[in-house]
Amino acid sequence: MKLIAGLGNPGSRYQYSRHNMGFLVLDRLAETGGIALNQTKFEACFGRGIIAGHPALLIKPQSYMNLSGEAVRKFFDYFRIEIKDVIVVHDDLDLPFGTIRLKAGGGPGGHKGLISVIDHVGSADFSRVRLGIGKPDHREMVEGYVLSSFSPDETGQLPRVVGKAAEMLIELLSTGIESAMCKYHGKTINNFNEEV
Repeated sequence: MKLIAGLGNPGSRYQYSRHNMGFLVLDRLAETGGIALNQTKFEACFGRGIIAGHPALLIKPQSYMNLSGEAVRKFFDYFRIEIKDVIVVHDDLDLPFGTIRLKAGGGPGGHKGLISVIDHVGSADFSRVRLGIGKPDHREMVEGYVLSSFSPDETGQLPRVVGKAAEMLIELLSTGIESAMCKYHGKTINNFNEEV
């Protein structure tokens, strides 16, 4: 079984904040796969179904970003999932808005949700879907920036970005991380455009 965790913060206040890109993509993936995220367990909303021929468990931790790893670990243990079958979807300050990158393993890059997941599962050897949100002009503005809403221009582009990320996730499940990376990591910066 594949465990796909979208990272974000619960509640309507944060629904369309930059830090909730993981939640938004998971919602789109669930919709595409006909999976209802209407069950609760281990402080997370979740649903189960089949995506690209694979049994998949989709989870949205509800314990806030910094504690995301707690729920991921509980599902990881309960369903006896291997680390190679874990995929984490998250926002990324180091990428411009609209850029989506797949990644196999690696460090957390300062992302507190990723730090929590790595700490709790005891490994960084899982796949990631990184969604660019850009960064503020000054480092001290980061916390407010990630919790703020998208700009009007970004909001207009958001459905395409989220849709492309869900498509890339399906490809990752279908062909594997390496093949999906080769397919989507083209020369363009904003790879939700068609020129990939």
